[in-house]
Amino acid sequence: MNHFSTADFEVLIKGWTTALFNFVPTLLGTIALYYAGKYAIGFLLKILKKLMERREVDLALQNFLLQVVRWILYIALFLTIVQVIGLPATQFIAIITSGFVAIGLALQGSLSNFASGIMILIFKPFRVSDTIEANGQKGVVKNIGLFATTLNKPNNEEAIIPNTQLFSNSIVNYSREEKRRVYVLVGIGYSSSIQKAREILLEIARQEPLALKDPEPLVYVEALADSSVNLSLRYWCMNADYFTCYFRTLEIIKNRFDAAGIEIPFPQVQVHQ
Repeated sequence: MNHFSTADFEVLIKGWTTALFNFVPTLLGTIALYYAGKYAIGFLLKILKKLMERREVDLALQNFLLQVVRWILYIALFLTIVQVIGLPATQFIAIITSGFVAIGLALQGSLSNFASGIMILIFKPFRVSDTIEANGQKGVVKNIGLFATTLNKPNNEEAIIPNTQLFSNSIVNYSREEKRRVYVLVGIGYSSSIQKAREILLEIARQEPLALKDPEPLVYVEALADSSVNLSLRYWCMNADYFTCYFRTLEIIKNRFDAAGIEIPFPQVQVHQ
């Protein structure tokens, strides 16, 4: 039976003490490297934030990029400290890489929405408060997230659309331009006078207080339909005034046509015996 003597214990303690003293410079250097690296990361992030603010980068994109850069820099600092201590950095790199690959495969759909969200924030096909129509939904953009965009629909309903469906399909932005054309299609009976209807429509557009004088309003015969002659009235207004002009014009057309005896046909069925 082997006995652990006092001399052996003293040798063991001496070996531990020597190793500890030899490790102290490395430990102090590691601590100094960590705090120096932490300060450098903070300094670089401040510079990056100021650059993005100067270029008016979207706030959500700013926060995301800052987080990504922060994680990359801290991982680089961690691997540097691992090498200074003397541990095999290649094994840590392999572990981190395999972890990212596994996460990427598990969140493939979410990452697609995430990538589309980044593209939307970079290229800006629309902004918050814009009125858009996309993916069968129409409303005011309430929030642009990294994974989905939220619309506030006309009846105060909330529509949440994944960013992939937005970025991979067509988008109609009704708010991008300062001016917008009011387009009203109205049908009159075949027995009614086209010239008289045209004069009334042009007069309505010219009397609209929110209509722009330039360009001049126009009226076209669009189609000779089965039961009506379809006329289109077109004039311009400021984007913010569009719906006020459109709905008011519809009401005035009905009243003015009724007063002038101009028929607005509706579908009818004739039964012959």
